[in-house]
Amino acid sequence: MTDTMPGTTTDREMKRALWRGWRRRCPNCGEGAMMDGYLAVNDACPHCGEALHHHRADDGPPYLTLLIVGHIVGPAMLWGYIAYEPTPLVFIAVFGLASILMSLWFLPRLKGFLVAMQWATRMGGFGRADPAA
Repeated sequence: MTDTMPGTTTDREMKRALWRGWRRRCPNCGEGAMMDGYLAVNDACPHCGEALHHHRADDGPPYLTLLIVGHIVGPAMLWGYIAYEPTPLVFIAVFGLASILMSLWFLPRLKGFLVAMQWATRMGGFGRADPAA
């Protein structure tokens, strides 16, 4: 099974692209940085020149971040409260900090993941032929 659309000439391997996106690397070459800073996506890969400005990640990365962090922290809060019965200040400090740190870690990785998924499936402008070619 290939990851191509009808009428396209090259394959784009989904698993490799997703792994590269998770690592915040160009989904095409895996060498160049996808991100310019924390969340801004480069217009093109600095290594291979692949256009990345077509992405439309929009609200997907924050939604997925909230979904994942909520499913980890929620049960952990219940377990921590029952097991240790912490004071409210300790409870808020521990789980608030855990939520913030996990969100900050997941958000750019999930954005890279979604941009790579769009690239691999040729969503949006990623499926069009390059007019300069």
